[in-house]
Amino acid sequence: MEDRRRTAAVILAAGKGTRMGSQVHKQYMELFGKPLLYYALLAFENSSVDEIVLVTGPGEVRYCREEIVGKYGFSKVTAVTEGGKERYHSVYEGLKAVTNCDYVLVHDGARPCVTGEIIEAASQGARQHKACAVGMPVKDTIKMSDENEFAAITPDRNRLWMIQTPQAFEYELVLRAYEKLMSSEKYQKGVTDDAMVVETMTQEKVKLIRGDYANIKITTPEDMEIAAVLIKRNQRDK
Repeated sequence: MEDRRRTAAVILAAGKGTRMGSQVHKQYMELFGKPLLYYALLAFENSSVDEIVLVTGPGEVRYCREEIVGKYGFSKVTAVTEGGKERYHSVYEGLKAVTNCDYVLVHDGARPCVTGEIIEAASQGARQHKACAVGMPVKDTIKMSDENEFAAITPDRNRLWMIQTPQAFEYELVLRAYEKLMSSEKYQKGVTDDAMVVETMTQEKVKLIRGDYANIKITTPEDMEIAAVLIKRNQRDK
């Protein structure tokens, strides 16, 4: 029997990317003649998701609608909306702009190496577990420092994950979590990702789904060089 439940994607492109040391926001920096954001949008456009909401920085809606969505023909993008000051503000704006879905994937536009396989794994994870986050087990030993930057604790590496995006949820669950988060500033301290919002606002457990070590987030100039290699590899393998 055909599964008629609908899935949306909220793609975040509202960050400033200050650590890149560039006047151009990192999601618009070019790789092979196309903005970074293009590659994330392309992966979701070619996936099973039914609609895409793109969240931009202040004053960038028209640019994204005309120079990215329109120029490259991303037909699944149903809305381009302006984000807020913090990441969680932008996610909330994106969630409110979704028109019709049962599940939603939230993805950072600065992760251009996401693949269809990762998107599908996240979608299935949401259907099976209500909430999931893509990630990978850490490779290195992790140290927690004290206030003077001396090593204080060495957590068990076998239980540590690097969390990536997309993170996927039942739509009503994550919307309810964000509505509670936005109801009071006391809930907003230290929020770093969507899984944390769902965990703390609803007490729902979040399943960890294996993604790919290549699903990197562009943060520094060195990351652009790595992404160029990975994107070229992905294009060659198709």
